[in-house]
Amino acid sequence: MTISQDKLKALRDLGTATIYEAQGAKGAFDHGMKPLDPTLRIAGPALTVDARPADNLILHYAVQQAKPGDILVVDAKGFMEAGPWGDVLTLQAMHVGIAALVINGCVRDANLLLDMKFPVFCRGLSIKGTGKTQPGAVNVPITIGDVVIRPGDIIVGDRDGLVVVAHDEVDKAIESSNIREAKEVDQRAAIERGVSTIELFGLRTTLEKMNLV
Repeated sequence: MTISQDKLKALRDLGTATIYEAQGAKGAFDHGMKPLDPTLRIAGPALTVDARPADNLILHYAVQQAKPGDILVVDAKGFMEAGPWGDVLTLQAMHVGIAALVINGCVRDANLLLDMKFPVFCRGLSIKGTGKTQPGAVNVPITIGDVVIRPGDIIVGDRDGLVVVAHDEVDKAIESSNIREAKEVDQRAAIERGVSTIELFGLRTTLEKMNLV
């Protein structure tokens, strides 16, 4: 089932931290996966790629399998001494309509990628090249850190990080995130009225037990 653009926009606008908390503190990628350009936000279905370290043959293949709006999610095994993605693959990805890259590994040509305004989330940068001889797999479940990503799951990314929403839990995630957002609006209004966070979160008893009040 295709997720509508309205729902993807809702997830993108809600943001990763809200979604992560609202869906029961699950789905967050580890903190090492960072945006190359923190001003860009993403939300879209995952085209998953299981790649060999220091080889990008499967990435060239995967780009050709993508549909417009897909987010390429690559497990390059966290290898930090090669940059299997750069400006040439970015240009090709943009040509076919790929919305973003998430890679458990490094990229290179960072300045060009920033100029191209193509969203990239990665572990770092490496100028070292790669081979084009090793097999891999596309559209298979992959694991990055302790997060399992299945083909078609929705990836949401922003300055704070990345979170995955299971394809069949999108409506639930949006509903619970909206509830959380409304609650936080009320909390901010209460703080403006002079209510302390200790009162808001019911922390006084705990603080008293620690002799902190």
